[in-house]
Parts: sequence; structure tokens; C-alpha cells
Amino acid sequence: MADEAQAVVVEAVTDKSSLDTFIRTPWPIYAHDSNWVPPLVLERRDHLDQRKNPFFDHAEAALWVARRGQRVVGRISAQIDSAYLKLHQDATGHFGLLEAEDDAQVFQALTGTAEAWLRDRGMRRVRGPLSLSINDESGLLVDGFDTPPMIMMNHAPPYYGAQLEAIGYAKAKDLIAYIYDSFAPMPKVAASLVERVRQSPEVTLRPLRKKSYDAELHAILDIFNDAWANNWGFVPLGEAEMAHIAKEMKPLIREDLVCIAEIDGVPAAMAVSLPNLNEAIADLDGALLPFGWAKLLWRLKVGSLKTARVALMGIRQRLQQTPMGGAIAFAVIDTIRQTHMKSGIGQVELSWVLEDNTRMRHMIEAVGGQPYKTYRIYERDLTAE
Repeated sequence: MADEAQAVVVEAVTDKSSLDTFIRTPWPIYAHDSNWVPPLVLERRDHLDQRKNPFFDHAEAALWVARRGQRVVGRISAQIDSAYLKLHQDATGHFGLLEAEDDAQVFQALTGTAEAWLRDRGMRRVRGPLSLSINDESGLLVDGFDTPPMIMMNHAPPYYGAQLEAIGYAKAKDLIAYIYDSFAPMPKVAASLVERVRQSPEVTLRPLRKKSYDAELHAILDIFNDAWANNWGFVPLGEAEMAHIAKEMKPLIREDLVCIAEIDGVPAAMAVSLPNLNEAIADLDGALLPFGWAKLLWRLKVGSLKTARVALMGIRQRLQQTPMGGAIAFAVIDTIRQTHMKSGIGQVELSWVLEDNTRMRHMIEAVGGQPYKTYRIYERDLTAE
């Protein structure tokens, strides 16, 4: 019997060998896609390790791979996050880490398996992809396939969305990624607001202080939790996750690529830009040995990277609807923009922004940002016949 005629079989990931198969599933799918960036296998193992990733302190997950004959043709995860359910109380579970060949039977088998797992645990709706939470890689790329993804953003073939929609998945929310040119001058209106902030005696714009790294990251994430608290789908980061992020991000964090705005000495807003690690690892094929570490460290230390991503930005809620808050947001962005220019970093992504967060979208567009990628979160009712 030809391989294509054989049934699709979905197998649970239960050990190190099957986990490695799960992690390696994307390689043949993207074999001819020059914009795909192979992830670091070691990092993916750690991300999915329940002993290392504090997401699993408040969540459970299952992973599966799909085979047609001897050939691996896809993968998927399903996860239930008690922190999400405590906050939103909507009986929603999530799927993620979806990769599959352009085959309706494969998509049906994978999503059907994930849905059954969620339904058996009392979930009434499935939403995703989230890999693994909304604070990780979120959404499915549905527009902007012609450029590689930035750090901690994902890539996908164009057919993924069509396959999900054919099964019955519908759009829940779009996430927008913006791109801007650091070397383009800031528009006059925004520039005048920035200058007003810089002249204000009560406002201080400063870089991160790495000598107080843990305290600084805690302040940044505290602003993040406050600023994003009312956003759709939001899940706050807990102390263990904050510590984990601080440790994981430390090699990438540059003091001058972080801006903290203080009002009378109290942190009130922040933005964190990360050198685009994907630019540094694109040719490593997921491996750090034997020479990948050396290449990666050299590229990060020498500063040869020309792209970056503003991955975190937030203004405390009490300032969000005020003229001062808007001006401070412009000033934080401009401060990082100037560092990008000095470092030779031209293309910078600001992501992601909810499609209906018009205030933030207008602000980004006012400093020259252009929407260039769209990531879609899909959902499906699990109670329908």
C-alpha cells in the first residue's frame, strides 16, 4: 500500500524519543520555505519540559504527532491553563504548536485529538494556536508570509488558515505586528511630545540597570501585568514565570535597548527591545553544537544584527487615557529608536498589538510604524454536535 493511502495515526508524546520527533516535525514541512527559521532544539526541549517551564505550575498539556505509515506528517498540543480559567471563567482550553502537511485528513486528525482531550476535561471551547500561552508565541500567521519571523514570533505556510477554517474554526482575534525604520525621522507632532517629556522635571527616561537586574525585570513585568490587565485573553505573569523570563532573557538583554520611564522616581512605563535572535540562528539548523554556540555568541556580542523586536511595552493603567501617558509612550519608543540607530539596527518590529487596540495602534502608526504581519487566533465551540 502506498504511504499516501494509509490512514493517519495520531500518537501521544510519552518519552524523550517521541518528544524529539515532535520538535523535529517542522523541518520537512518547511524544507522549501526560505523564510522559516529553525528553532533551537535545546530551547524547545526546555520550553516543553514540565520541570523547567513554570507555565506547568498552573497548567497541564498533552502533545501528539501524526503519522501516515512511517512518515511523520504533523503535530499538535492541547493545554488547559488554570490561571487563565481562574481569571476568565469561560471553560476555554487551547491548542498550539501546530505543524502539518497540506492534508485535510491530517488537520482533522490532529485537531480532533486535541479537542477530545479538552472536552474530556470539561472544556466547552478551544482557542489557539498558543504555544503554550498567550505570553508565548501566539496566533497563526495569516498575512505577511514573505519575510522571516522575528524573535519569539512564528511562521506558517499559507494553507494552515484555510485548513483550520475548513474544519470549522473561526477567527477569534487578530494580532498585528508593525515594522518601522529606525533611521526615518519621527513625525513632528510625536517629536514635539517627546521633547516636552524630556523637559519635564518629574519624568526620567533611563536604561535598565543590569547591576540590579532582578529588581529591574520585576519592575518591568509588574508594569506589564498592570498595563495589559484588561486586554483580551490576558493572563498575568506570576513570580516564578517572571524569574524564569529574567533568567532566559538575560543573555539577550542590553541595558540601552530597555527604557524605563519614571515619574517622581517610580517606574510608570517601559519598553524592551530584543536583538532579533532569529537573524543570528537562521543558519544553525536548530543546533548549537559543535560550533553553533560560538557563532551565536559572536553575532550577539559583535553587534552585527540589523533587526530587533520591541517585545514588551506598557504604561500603567492610571496613565493610559491621559495626555502625559501618551507623551511618555512616544518618549519611550523614541529613546529606544535612538539606540537602534546608534547600533545600526534599521528594521524593528513592534509586536504584537490586538487588532481592536486602536489607541496603541494609532500611537505606533504616529511614529511611523506600518502593519506588515497578521497573526490570527482561532476558536471553535466544543459543545456543538
